[in-house]
Amino acid sequence: MELRHIPFNRLSIAAVNMRHGRKPPDVSDILPSIKARGILVPLLVRPAGRAYEIVAGRRRYYAAQKVRKERGRVAPLPCAVMAPGDDAAALEASLIENIHRLDPDAMAQYETFAKLTGEGRSVAQIAATFGLRDSVVRQRLALGNLVPAIRDAYRNDEIDDETLRYLTLASPSQQKDWLTLFQDSGSHAPRGYQLKQWLFGGQSISTKVAIFPLEQYSGQIVTDLFEEEGYFADADLFWELQNKAIAATRDGFAANGWPVEVLEIGKGFHAWEHVKTPKKKGGRVYIAVSHHGEVDLHEGYLPLKEARRAAKTGTKEGNEGAGSEPAATGRAAMSKPLQNYLDLHRHAAVRLALIAQPRVAYRLLVAHALAASGHWQVKAEPQQARTESIAASLTESPAQQAFAAERAAVVALLALSDDPEAGVRSNGDDHRTAMVFARLLALSDKEVQRVAACAMAETLAAGSAAVEAAGVQLKVDPRAHWTPDAAFFDLIRDKATVNAMLADTAGKAVADANVAERGTTQKQIIRDCLAGTNGRAKVEGWLPGLLAFPFRDGGGGPSPLAETAGRIAGLFPVG
Repeated sequence: MELRHIPFNRLSIAAVNMRHGRKPPDVSDILPSIKARGILVPLLVRPAGRAYEIVAGRRRYYAAQKVRKERGRVAPLPCAVMAPGDDAAALEASLIENIHRLDPDAMAQYETFAKLTGEGRSVAQIAATFGLRDSVVRQRLALGNLVPAIRDAYRNDEIDDETLRYLTLASPSQQKDWLTLFQDSGSHAPRGYQLKQWLFGGQSISTKVAIFPLEQYSGQIVTDLFEEEGYFADADLFWELQNKAIAATRDGFAANGWPVEVLEIGKGFHAWEHVKTPKKKGGRVYIAVSHHGEVDLHEGYLPLKEARRAAKTGTKEGNEGAGSEPAATGRAAMSKPLQNYLDLHRHAAVRLALIAQPRVAYRLLVAHALAASGHWQVKAEPQQARTESIAASLTESPAQQAFAAERAAVVALLALSDDPEAGVRSNGDDHRTAMVFARLLALSDKEVQRVAACAMAETLAAGSAAVEAAGVQLKVDPRAHWTPDAAFFDLIRDKATVNAMLADTAGKAVADANVAERGTTQKQIIRDCLAGTNGRAKVEGWLPGLLAFPFRDGGGGPSPLAETAGRIAGLFPVG
C-alpha cells in the first residue's frame, strides 16, 4: 500500500464498489467535519490507467464533491493506493483503527510520533500508518523545539492553539522571556495576535503580502514550526522592496494613461466616498497600502465631489451643443497658498532679470501698452502674500532685496520733488506725467532704458503669463536667488509632487523605495540630501521644476502654472 494525495478530478467510483451506480448518498452527518478538518481517513483506491478508482470511501468522496461545489476547489484527497494482492477490507479496517487511535490533540500527536521515530520509524512511514501528509507529521515533531514548560502549559489547557503556533516563531531566548511573563501573576503575557506583534516589535509582515519576487529579499524569513506562514525579519528591507514594486505598478498604470495616486501607508480607500469612473472621464487608480504591507488596487474611481462637479460641467456643455464631451476634472496638485508662494518667488526672480535686460524690458513695456484694453493704466504689483510665512520668505529673498535696491536708485535718478519715495503710481495726473516726461528728457538713452526696465518690472503681474514668458526668454535661473526654505516644504503637500522631488534629489530608486511613506518622511530625506546629513550625499544647486523656467509639473496634477506654461509653449524657443 502507498499513501498519496490525489486530485479530485482523477478519482471515480470503481465498478466493484457495492454501492456503484446508486444515487449519491446522504453525507449530512460527515459534511461538517470534512468542511472543518478535511478528510482524515484515506480513501482506498486502485490504479485505472492515469486515474484511480475508489474501492472504499464513497461517502467521503461525495462529501468532498459538495465542498468542491461550494468553495470552487478542494484539496487533493488522501488515498491509500492498493498494490496487487492487497485486501481492501483489511487495509480499510487497519487505517480506521489507527486514525481512531490517534489523539486529536497536537501535543499528544507529537508525543506519539516522537516515540515512533525513537523506534526507527521514518516520517513517511508514520504518515502512511495514520493516513496523514508527511508535512503534518513534520509539523507535530517540530513541537519538540518548544521548551518543555510551554508544552506542559499547552497540555494543561493554559495556552490555546493560536498562541502555541505563534510561540513556534520564537527563538529559545524569546520563549524563555515569554515564560517569565507567563509565570509572573503580576505581568501580562501576550497571546494570540498580540504575541505575534510582541515577537516582531509590532512589525509582523507576512510573506504573503509581498508583491515582489521573494528571491529579491536577502534578509531572514522567519517561519513558524508548522511552516504554514513566513514573516520578514527585516521590515526595512521589506518596505524598500515593496515600495519599489508599488512604484513600478504606479508607473505601469501611468504609462497606460491612468492618473495614479499612492495613498499614504495606513490610509484606507473608501469606495463609498468615490464614484466608479472610466479613465476617459477622469477616473483614477488608487493604490492603498496597509501598515502590514497589504497592497490593494482600486481602478477607475473619482471622489464624489469631483464626480458631481464633472457631471454639472458635462450638463452645461451638453446644453450648449450636441456632441459636447463632459470635461474631465482632476484634483488640483497645488493649494492656493503654494500657488501664491510659487507666483511670488517666480515673479521676484523674473523681475530682477528684467532690470538687467533693459532692451527686453522696454519691448515688454511696449507690449503692455499695445495689448491693454481701454485707456492704458498702470499699477505696481502689490505682491500680496496669503500667509505670514510666505511674506517672510519673500522678504528674505535675495532677488526681492536686490530689486528694492535698484528701485531706490531709479527713484533717486528721477529726482521727483513731489514724492521722492514714489516709483510707479496708479493715481497719477497730467501734471505728474509732465514732470516725469521732463525729467526723462534730461536723461541719457541708457538711463531712460534703466527707468523703463524698473517700471516694467514693478508693474509685472505676479502669476501672469508674462512672468512665464519673460522667464523663459531671459533663461531665468532662480537658484541664484532662492533656496528651499521651511515655508516651501510646509506648503508642498501633494504626495506625487513630493515623490517627484525626492526622485530629483535622491534618485528614482530611493523615491520608489519610499513611494508609500508619509510625505513628512519623504521631505526629510530631501532635506538630508540638500544638507548632506544622515548619510545622504549632498546635492548642490537643486531647483524644483515648480520654480523652473519653463515650468515643470512635478506631480502631474492640474494647476494654473501648468496651464499657463502649456499655453505659451512654443512661443519662446527654449535652449
